[in-house]
Amino acid sequence: MTLHESDTVEFKESFDREAVVTTGAFANTHGGTIFIGIANNGNVIGTLIGTESLKEWANTISQSTEPRLVPEIEELSREGKPVVAIHIKENPLKPVSVRGRCYRRVGSSNRVMQPYEIAEMHERAIGSSWDFTPVPHATLTDLDMGKITLYIKKANETGRRDIASGESPQDVLKKIGLVRDNVPTWAAVMLFGKNPQQFLSQASIHCGLFGPDEISVLDDRMVQGTVIDQVNDAMEFIRKNIRVAFVMTGEPERKQVWDYPVEALREAVINAVCHRDYTISSSVEIRIMEDSLKVWSPGRLASGITLPELFAPHSSVLRNKGIAQIFYDIAWIERWGSGIQKIRTACSDAKLPEPVFQEDQGFSVIFKKDIFNAEYLGQQGLNDRQIKAVAYIKEHGKITNSEFQILASIKKRQATKDINDLEERQVISRVGKTGKGTHYIFKGAPKGHKGQ
Repeated sequence: MTLHESDTVEFKESFDREAVVTTGAFANTHGGTIFIGIANNGNVIGTLIGTESLKEWANTISQSTEPRLVPEIEELSREGKPVVAIHIKENPLKPVSVRGRCYRRVGSSNRVMQPYEIAEMHERAIGSSWDFTPVPHATLTDLDMGKITLYIKKANETGRRDIASGESPQDVLKKIGLVRDNVPTWAAVMLFGKNPQQFLSQASIHCGLFGPDEISVLDDRMVQGTVIDQVNDAMEFIRKNIRVAFVMTGEPERKQVWDYPVEALREAVINAVCHRDYTISSSVEIRIMEDSLKVWSPGRLASGITLPELFAPHSSVLRNKGIAQIFYDIAWIERWGSGIQKIRTACSDAKLPEPVFQEDQGFSVIFKKDIFNAEYLGQQGLNDRQIKAVAYIKEHGKITNSEFQILASIKKRQATKDINDLEERQVISRVGKTGKGTHYIFKGAPKGHKGQ
């Protein structure tokens, strides 16, 4: 079996200080194995193993880490040479420090953890989070009992929490940990506060509509209030500033088709306010541009999950468990890390480009508008025949010259001329050189791509 260095595998020619650092990084991440006697490039060089070596290595690891790690060490033979495998399990109590510093594993490297990552990891390890902390100088009078009552009604309707009719709003919040020693937590203030920004000014959403130059601001609003109100008000701003078309479907009511699927936008906004880092002095931002919409939230992904892991089945890693708990109760989110896939599926169903997810001094979801619509293409100077060809590619993924001739009721010469023009405009590209197998797809689309 061929091994490579990764987030769970490390090669070391000899047992040294960096090997001990790696034990702490593994314990703070997903666990892993350090192979002593293998070079970084994977070449097996072997290692000398004295009678006391393994015991000394185990003691060094244990004495250098806090909480103390107990490694599992075994002797192996690789290519006829002695190799030692040091197995480290993910530690249940995190973070583990190595000589006073904490590390986490990122790819095949060890990274020093920042203070906020250490605090976040510790809170998650003990089943808590920052928003369960009581707010200094806040009292129960700072909470809106009407909003709490509305939450209780909604939670009972969804069936996700059974709250007795005789329980007072204060008692309900105490039971679920949002009020401690009669002091509201950050989650309670942001979810049900009369004026949450009195205690945390950055708990807001800054919405903007930008002109074609992406600099001039055509509409601007700072959305405040509770995080529940913020989601609703931000969605109102978005609906006001993106286009909607009405499509006849044969049903009594016309179908609304927005620039972007509203359910995907709402999911992105909910995720932004639920999972952002509220210790950072910045607001969530929603930027509506001519051909895209960006939802940005302060703070990188919560410690414990990476960007690639978002696109595979994964457990939900919650930065703000109190807020997430209430959002779950009112059926705004699920607990199984399904938000990203819901956004991608909604855009795919709407035949829109795949959203872009990225970490850029925070976390962004960027929605791309479908520019291959009749109105836009007409504005770019395409004729009716070419617009029909684009619509055909959206539906079938590709088009041939023969199919275009039939579609537009034209001769081969005219079809070739129209297709060449679309190629020059970089709307489509040719697949195949000449002959029967030649067809055309959207520029930049992979072979076999269906739609855009």
